[in-house]
Amino acid sequence: MAIQGEGRDTLATDGDNVIARAARTVFERAGRPFRGAAIECVNRIPLSRGLGSSAAAWLGGLLGANRLLGEPLDRAALLSLAARAEGHADNVAAALYGGLTVSCETETGIVAIALPVPADIRWVALIPTVTSATAEARAVLPATVPRVDAVFNVQRVAVLLGSLLAKRVDLLNVAMNDRLHQPYRLKLFPWMAAVAEAAREAGALGCVLSGAGPSLLAAVAEDPDTVARAMRSDAARVA
Repeated sequence: MAIQGEGRDTLATDGDNVIARAARTVFERAGRPFRGAAIECVNRIPLSRGLGSSAAAWLGGLLGANRLLGEPLDRAALLSLAARAEGHADNVAAALYGGLTVSCETETGIVAIALPVPADIRWVALIPTVTSATAEARAVLPATVPRVDAVFNVQRVAVLLGSLLAKRVDLLNVAMNDRLHQPYRLKLFPWMAAVAEAAREAGALGCVLSGAGPSLLAAVAEDPDTVARAMRSDAARVA
């Protein structure tokens, strides 16, 4: 296996690599013997930053092997395999369908829907040089949360989807708020609140932690460069 780009000096280049494991999974599911493969990776997604790099790797291996075999598996089967490997469907559904997706696990399988996003929204990502282990970011989350916080988040999710579908981008500043994971992860990323506030002051519609972090994602309707400079400047100040 040859790797270019992100992780070229740290990722496994043998059968333990996620892409190789994903390819082997497809062969096994299709009932075909897997005798190895020559794999070339060009990785453009930073690793361990909350940007879904592992989900993209699983999907890359699954889709590549499935195409090589003549596509014996449909999208539902690929999504199921990827979700089982990743541990949840959130990121792999987005990697498979593209754009904004919502998903959930049911007794009969995974349901995933791709939704349109207004084309005039730009997305600015602040990607720190430091990395974050997903396990550590999950470990700081409580086993239970207050009902008022759960209701708060359910309401915000509904407003988020509604604002995007109705193209009410002015409501994103309300919708992009959270009480279920960002407050607890402040201990891991104490600079997060200040940088997010700098983004909003520079014109961002909202700014949130991307996945388990440490990257921040800002939604911008106008002048993304100004928001990017503000986030970068404040991150350098509080680092």
